[in-house]
Amino acid sequence: MSTSPSGVAAPPARPPRLRDAGIALAGLSAVFLFEMLDNSVLNVALPTIGRDLHASTTGLQWVTSAYSVAFGGLMLLFGAVADRFGRKRVMLLGLVLLALASAATAFVDSTAALIAVRVLMGVAAAMTTPGSMALAFRLFAAEDLRVRALTVISTAGLVGLAVGPTVGGLVLAVAPWQVLLLADVPVALLALVGIAVGVPADRASDLRPDPVDVSGALLGTAAVVGILLTPTVVVEAGAASREALVASVATLAAVVGFVLRVTTARHPVLDLRTVARPLVASGLAHKAASGLAVAGLSYLVTLQLQFAWGWPPALAAVGMLPQVVVLLAGGRFVGPLVRRLGLGRAAWTSATAVVLGLAVFGALSRFGYGWVVVALVLVAAGMRVVGVVAGTSVLTGLPEDRTSVGAALVDTASELASGVGVAVTGTVVAALVAGSITSARFAGTQLVRFQDAMTVSGLGLAVLAALFVVAGLVLGRGADRPSTSTSTTTTTVPVTDQEATRA
Repeated sequence: MSTSPSGVAAPPARPPRLRDAGIALAGLSAVFLFEMLDNSVLNVALPTIGRDLHASTTGLQWVTSAYSVAFGGLMLLFGAVADRFGRKRVMLLGLVLLALASAATAFVDSTAALIAVRVLMGVAAAMTTPGSMALAFRLFAAEDLRVRALTVISTAGLVGLAVGPTVGGLVLAVAPWQVLLLADVPVALLALVGIAVGVPADRASDLRPDPVDVSGALLGTAAVVGILLTPTVVVEAGAASREALVASVATLAAVVGFVLRVTTARHPVLDLRTVARPLVASGLAHKAASGLAVAGLSYLVTLQLQFAWGWPPALAAVGMLPQVVVLLAGGRFVGPLVRRLGLGRAAWTSATAVVLGLAVFGALSRFGYGWVVVALVLVAAGMRVVGVVAGTSVLTGLPEDRTSVGAALVDTASELASGVGVAVTGTVVAALVAGSITSARFAGTQLVRFQDAMTVSGLGLAVLAALFVVAGLVLGRGADRPSTSTSTTTTTVPVTDQEATRA
């Protein structure tokens, strides 16, 4: 390492090839692997967890939602903290917390304890995810290397999302469910070593001097928690109950407080003018539609296969394979499709496929597994495309010095929508099915009610996802999108998983 004229060590030269940053890329890929693997591997284990811990329907819902709420609610805060104090430093602290929280799973003996562990894991994910894309950008100077690096990292996460349910089901056939969360410990350690050794420390010139808007971030987190929790409280305690009234008032107060804070603070945690940019707003709306569909359908299919049809976890895992095949094989078609249709049309057509998949599940899944396959394929195909084009739209629509905030916004939109998807499903099932779904063998009237809950949930999520797609179309009007002949599109979109693997 050379030194500057002032005697301070100069930053190391950026690697000229992708393979020269192999250690760093392995660490950053492990971060994305954990983010996408975590919920997908856990969903298939929910029935087993429910029976083992004697969980209620609502408790089982929050085993999944607690992670998404903590992750989505705190991501903007930790994104701002990372920009202020150092992305690498915050990521390393988050990975230590992740390893400790995952190891604590071995001592879980109640639903409440598991939810607490899930909250801590969500906090750790919020600390590690926002800075990962920014660090990947700073590893390389050349634009093509940056794009290929991001493709490698995102592919690792996609593999986790795709194989998670299958791996989870097979592990449950031979081991207790705790093993699924304990497996996060070696993933966290791999990421810790890779980032500590391979990623250079942040330079002072790369950090933002603005103070962190802690008050705004906490108000935003309170608003998110309230929005997700209030429907469940209303169903369990009744719309006219004191609990429902308190939850509703508290949520409204948090939302109003957050809006007032971000519109009046000198350095708000979220600049609403940034979110209102056409490319940014439309990209976030389409990403939300995708996150809602993927989380909601995964949860619904798990309930359908294991509770309604009585499939064991291993067989249910095999039943998710159509989704795995589409997610892994579809990467080679993303670039050609986007080149042919353009970013805007590719975004709304792929998001529409996601909506159709939810609608197929809601309307037809009770008539046989074949319709479940159709739903899985449609949602997986749509998500495979929209995940690329939505992120590209957001980052394209932002100033170059705000791309880390853009990455946090994309993940926040996805996680919040995921939490909404699970919350809606859990609330509908709790409202329509009496008693705990984990202690029942459905037959007769109870089975009909459960299937009705699946129908209402699937169609309800389809309507919500459709609203996001429409919002994306409306908000994206007038956006100054680069044409497919510009350097932005040709360098960022056509890169496929196959090209990333060859790199």
